[in-house]
Amino acid sequence: MTLHQNLIAGEWIGKEGTKNVSPSDTNDIVGTYAQANADDAKMAIAAAKAAFPAWSRSGILERHAVLRKASDEILARKEELGKLLAREEGKILPEAIGEVTRAAQIFDFFAGEALRLAGEVLPSARPGIGVEITREPIGVIGIITPWNFPIAIPAWKIAPALCYGNTVVFKPADLVPGCAWAIVDILHRAGLPKGVLNLVMGRGSVVGQALLDSPDLAGITFTGSTATGKRVALSSLEHNRKFQLEMGGKNPMVVLDDADLGVAVEAAANSGFFSTGQRCTASSRLIVTEGIHDKFVAALTEKLKSLTIDNALKAGSHIGPVVDDKQLAQDLDYIEIGKKEGAKLAFGGERLERDTPGFYLQPALFTEATNKMRISQEEIFGPVASVIRVKDYDEALSVANDTRFGLSAGIATTSLKYATHFKRNSEAGMVMVNLPTAGVDFHVPFGGRKASSFGPREQGRYAAEFFTVVKTAYTLP
Repeated sequence: MTLHQNLIAGEWIGKEGTKNVSPSDTNDIVGTYAQANADDAKMAIAAAKAAFPAWSRSGILERHAVLRKASDEILARKEELGKLLAREEGKILPEAIGEVTRAAQIFDFFAGEALRLAGEVLPSARPGIGVEITREPIGVIGIITPWNFPIAIPAWKIAPALCYGNTVVFKPADLVPGCAWAIVDILHRAGLPKGVLNLVMGRGSVVGQALLDSPDLAGITFTGSTATGKRVALSSLEHNRKFQLEMGGKNPMVVLDDADLGVAVEAAANSGFFSTGQRCTASSRLIVTEGIHDKFVAALTEKLKSLTIDNALKAGSHIGPVVDDKQLAQDLDYIEIGKKEGAKLAFGGERLERDTPGFYLQPALFTEATNKMRISQEEIFGPVASVIRVKDYDEALSVANDTRFGLSAGIATTSLKYATHFKRNSEAGMVMVNLPTAGVDFHVPFGGRKASSFGPREQGRYAAEFFTVVKTAYTLP
C-alpha cells in the first residue's frame, strides 16, 4: 500500500507509517500514513520560518491564484474526497460530500479576501501628518485540528493563514490523516512555494508537543479538547505568542410550549444525533417546558426509531459509526453514568452489529434528567442527549446558561418575544432559532464563550483578527 508522506520544505518525507482504519468496517484500510517525529516538526517549523519573508510579501494575485485553484480542485473532486472522509471518519456520505463542498467554499472565500486586503488612511490630530493603519501577517502559524471535521476545520484555518501571508505547520488529528494529506497535496500542487505549507502527521504527544515547545511559532490555532486547549494556552504564554482555542460544548436546545412540534423534533434530532453526535455544536441538553414535554419526548423517540444506523457509505444510512473504539467506550460509559445518576434511558444506548465490523451505537435519549447530572454538564461527544423538564421560559433560560461552556444554543418557539429575548440573553457565541444548533455558514464568524473558546473568532472576515497584526504608521511629507 502506498505510503502517504509528510510535506516538509516542499519535499515529501517519511519511511514508515501507520494504517488508517475505517470505523464503518475495520477490515477496510483507508491508507498508510507517515508518522513524523519531533525532529521532523522542528524541520517543518524551520522551513516555514525561512519561507515567511518571501510569502508575507507575495502579491495578492499569487495568493488568490493558489487558493482559487485549490478550491476548484476540491469542488471538482467532492465525491471522491467525500468518500475518503466518510471512510476514515464515519460521517455518512452525503454529510461528507457536504463538508468537502464547504471546504471548497472556504478556499474560494479567502481567495477573494486576498484581493480585498484593505486598511485605513486617517488624518492625524497633528496638522500635516498622515496616518495609515494596515494589517500584516504575524509569522509561522501552528495549526492543530480535530478528527470530527477532518477537511472543513483544516480549511478554515489554513485558508486565512495563507491568504494573509502567513506560513503554516499543520498537524492533523491522528485518526484522520487521509483528508489532511489530500488537502495539503492539493495546495502543494496549486503552486505554493516550498516551506509555505508543511504537513506533520503523528502523535500529539510528540509532534504537537514539539509545536508547543517551539519559540519560532508566532501563533497557534487549535480545535480540540478543553484539557489540551489549556496546554496550548500555557505554552503560548511562555513564548509570548498569539493563540486561538476552540474547545468543548454542552449546548442547550430549548423547546417552549408554543413551538411547532415538527420543527422542534427535527432540530433536536439533527443537533443531538446526526454526525453521530460528534460535533462541538451538538445539542446534548434538550430543555423542554412542561406543556409540550410529553408530546416532544414521544415524537422525538419515534423519530429516533426511524433512523438507520449503518455503514457511512451505505445508501440510506442516517447515522454512521462512532469514530473509534475509545470514543465508543466513552459513550457507553456515560450512558451507564446517566442510569446511575437516576436519569431514565427512554430510548437506545445499545451497541449495534451490522454487516461490516464497526463501532455502531444506537442513539441514546435520556429523560427525567437534571442539569446537575454529569450527563448534563460534561461533554460526551457522542449520540447521547438528555431531556430536562422545566416550568417555563425563565427557568429554561436559566438552565440553558447553567454550564461552563458557551458555544451554541438553540430555541424552538413561535414567539417573537421569546426568540428575541433568548438571542440577547443566551450566554453562547452562536444562537439558533427554530434551527439545529449544529450547522453554520462558511462566511460568518464561528466561536463561543466561557470554556468553549478563547481568542478571536474563526471564519469570515473576522479571521483577520487572529492571522494578522495591526500596524499604525505616521508620515510627515
